[in-house]
Amino acid sequence: MKQDISTREDIHFIITEFYKKLISDENMLPFFDEIVRQNHLEEHIETITDFWQDILLYTSFYSNNVMQKHLEFDKKVKFEKEHFTLWLKYLTTTIDNSFEGQNAQNMKDRANSIAMVMQVKFNLYK
Repeated sequence: MKQDISTREDIHFIITEFYKKLISDENMLPFFDEIVRQNHLEEHIETITDFWQDILLYTSFYSNNVMQKHLEFDKKVKFEKEHFTLWLKYLTTTIDNSFEGQNAQNMKDRANSIAMVMQVKFNLYK
């Protein structure tokens, strides 16, 4: 039986494995190319780990406006519905490969909710 997500280390593991999938996909790489080229991937992973740690473990480390960051980035690289589909697939697969339990389910549910809200904001939700 797999364990549930219960620590920052668990979340960091998920995000690291998830980003390996994202940057290996030519459809997703444009969203992360600058971060990779500037050698800021680990810093970015730490920030995303903060975000998910706050959601799953009720901490207060993430202080950015996630929606605003994505709205600004959309001006550089346009988000399409397929990007959200891939993002969800990779995150769900990464979670399911190593974890199960309430926090694992909460992370998947929250990711689905975030993807839906972002698609609405980008006029992609149909």
